[in-house]
Amino acid sequence: MVAGARALGGDEERRRPVTGWRSWDEGDAAAWIAVPQESSDKYSRGVLGVVTGSDRYPGAAVLGVEGASRTGVGMIRYLGADRPSDLVMRRRPEIVTAPGRVQGWLIGSGMDASSRPDDDAQRLRAALRDGTPLVIDAGALDLVGRASAPVIVTPHFRELATVLASGADDDSDAVTADDIAADPGDWAMRAADSLGVTVLLKGHTTYVAAPGGPRYTVTAGPAWLATAGSGDVLGGVLGALVATHAREIDEDGHAALAALGATAAWVHGRAGERAADGGPIVALDIVGALPGVVRDLVRARR
Repeated sequence: MVAGARALGGDEERRRPVTGWRSWDEGDAAAWIAVPQESSDKYSRGVLGVVTGSDRYPGAAVLGVEGASRTGVGMIRYLGADRPSDLVMRRRPEIVTAPGRVQGWLIGSGMDASSRPDDDAQRLRAALRDGTPLVIDAGALDLVGRASAPVIVTPHFRELATVLASGADDDSDAVTADDIAADPGDWAMRAADSLGVTVLLKGHTTYVAAPGGPRYTVTAGPAWLATAGSGDVLGGVLGALVATHAREIDEDGHAALAALGATAAWVHGRAGERAADGGPIVALDIVGALPGVVRDLVRARR
């Protein structure tokens, strides 16, 4: 089970045969880990811009930044609200809070679209207009259609249902979380095609679908991963991968985003497995296991 796993339809999802999808494995993930060279610097290793967290949910910002930092990225620019910014800086003093050029964005984690302050709305709009690939999570999913660059979204069942329902012609056409739980792969594909974005749909099996394909499944990690903040860590992992693969995204668009999404889910799940070791974990435990997972993937490439 990966971040954001739901109880909804869990048994049905595990029993349903998966067709038309390719399972993502260690060898696939290893190919998408950027390894710094002797000539690398913090800018060439990728800069991730982050607009996450809020006064109500400041911890999401800390967890996303931690996840990105431990996955491998040259610099993180955190540009969120004051309270989460203060907590991020206490935890990670190397984070930069000044605006500047980035190679990827992570936005929306720990935000609430129904009560978005004006300052946060301005920050999100700036990221959406930047022309840089985005990871859009949680409280920014309502803004997907405003992005000026390729997007990958990371909803769980209820969040995807909300996004799709907002585009329904009337209430009778609205999809529910139960509908998505009954056939998550199909709904991930539908959402990717209708929204024009790559979709990483979280669950016991994670489904990653790009518009028109490719399609990947990732089953990694224990059920203990269904814990508060786990999805925020996943967002940080994916944000780091996006920022370190800007060139590939520029060349291959959603095909690259799908591969990066599947890699993030695999890394996150394996980190959860290591951290849990058969017992309960919290989100920061997942963060602590990330460097070891990345290290082993680098070694697997040799």
